[in-house]
Amino acid sequence: MITSNTSFSAAERDGLYRAIFERRDVRSQFLPDPIPSDVLARLLQAAHHAPSVGFMQPWDFIVIESPEVRALVLALFEQESQKASEHYEGERKALYRSLKLQGILESPLNLCITCDRSRGGPHVLGRNSIVDTDLFSTCLAVQNLWLAARAEGIGVGWVSILDQQQLSVALSLPEHVYPLAYLCLGYVSEFLDQPELEASGWRSRLPLNELVHSDTWGQPLDNGALKAALRGRK
Repeated sequence: MITSNTSFSAAERDGLYRAIFERRDVRSQFLPDPIPSDVLARLLQAAHHAPSVGFMQPWDFIVIESPEVRALVLALFEQESQKASEHYEGERKALYRSLKLQGILESPLNLCITCDRSRGGPHVLGRNSIVDTDLFSTCLAVQNLWLAARAEGIGVGWVSILDQQQLSVALSLPEHVYPLAYLCLGYVSEFLDQPELEASGWRSRLPLNELVHSDTWGQPLDNGALKAALRGRK
């Protein structure tokens, strides 16, 4: 029997799926309005309630408002973006250079979510076989914050074109702390119908039914009902 505390109402469930499907990596639509402290606290609390292997909770949160720090990070981005553009040629290179890939100065707030790789000591429950579970756990904190931000009407953009060692120096991180996600946060003028990279023609979303296997890799689904339910979904 399903009890009242094990399932969401239809409205609550729909709200969760809406946040998932309408979440965007925002770069171009930031507004200058500041994020109220109580709202930011809710987002950080949502991130802090992510699951973590061995309950290690390896994350910390660096709230970055300083124009000087952000200008330094922007310089690091521009350096790495120039390097990245050299991997492409012709129209692909021109398209890459036309893309807006960060909102470091435009967003009212930057946030770096770090992973303390020493937290919990040398023997964290569940981490002996897969040592990178601390990084995976911190990614879940990023996702929690991102979905909560969407529910609050706040956009998030992940700036991944950064040299992590240089970023660590810029943020004065200890050697054992890894800067996992550099994020731009702020209210936005709109949430786009499609991810920007999809709308620009960079990549398309893969069909979900092509990504689901049965028992072992490459084996087609035997479950006819699931195959039918997946058909046409992205």
